[in-house]
Parts: sequence; structure tokens; C-alpha cells
Amino acid sequence: MAHDPDWALDRARYPQRRPFLQEQSIWAVWTYRFGRRVDRRAPGLVKRVLTSFYWLLFRLVETVTGISLPKAVAIGPGLRIWHFGGIFIHPETRIGANCTLRQGVTIGNRKEGGPVPVLGDDVELGAHAQLLGGIRIGNGCKIGAMSVVLCDVPDGATAVGAPARIILRT
Repeated sequence: MAHDPDWALDRARYPQRRPFLQEQSIWAVWTYRFGRRVDRRAPGLVKRVLTSFYWLLFRLVETVTGISLPKAVAIGPGLRIWHFGGIFIHPETRIGANCTLRQGVTIGNRKEGGPVPVLGDDVELGAHAQLLGGIRIGNGCKIGAMSVVLCDVPDGATAVGAPARIILRT
């Protein structure tokens, strides 16, 4: 398959030596990007075979790492997942460029069929942060560990707590 510039930028945020042996989270990011590349292929037998392989690989990586990162999620380049386990991203979520997730993060809806979060660029999510509902997290935001975010966070702000409140604006 052709060069993937998004994957190259993801890969640049991981250790340069043997990242697949050092960071299990890179398995999930690579599988996600592989699935997106498969979706861009022309219809036909090769695409069907690769799609079947993707789903098998997705379920295997999801089970082993505890990271559910479906190919339907729209993610900008430069995704970094620190640590692994307990990360669930709703398929309709949009995540900007150069975002960082940590273990235990959930990004999803508040009720079945409800709207999901949209994250801007350069967003950092602390361990076990929960972003729920049709909210927008602005560019350059930081969300503290164990925060439950239920409302919009403006560009450059830091939000902490459950429910989250903004403690710093830049």
C-alpha cells in the first residue's frame, strides 16, 4: 500500500527504536490507519479480503490492548496514546491532529444514538478522562485525569473534575 502521511506523523510521536516492542498502543494506531487505507481502495476482491483481515486484526488488537479505535473515527495525523488499556472511542467521534490520549479514556455519547464529542488539534486527555455527548474540545486544551467533561471547552483551556470545570484559560 502507498505511503500514509498520517501514519508517518503518528509514528514520529513514538519511540524511534522498536516501537512495536515498546508500546502496545502503537498496534491499535497502526491497525486504525491500516483500516482507513483499506477503505480508500477501489472496490473489488482485494478490498474485500483486506477488509476481512482488518476486522480480524481489529478484534485481536482490541482484545489484547484494551483499545477500541474503530476505523470509522476521523482522526488527524500525529495521534499518540500513552499507556494502554480501557480506551474506548465512539465510531462517530472526530479527533484533531497531534492529540494525546492516556489509559482509561472514553470518548462517546451520553445516550444511544446521541451526539459525540469533537476534539480540536493538540488536545491532551489525562488518564481515565471521560468526554461525553455533543461537546467540542477546543484546540490546545488539556483535560485532567479522571475528569468528566459534559460541556464545551474553549481553545487553550484546562478542564478538571467531575463534572469538569475550566480552571485555566490561555
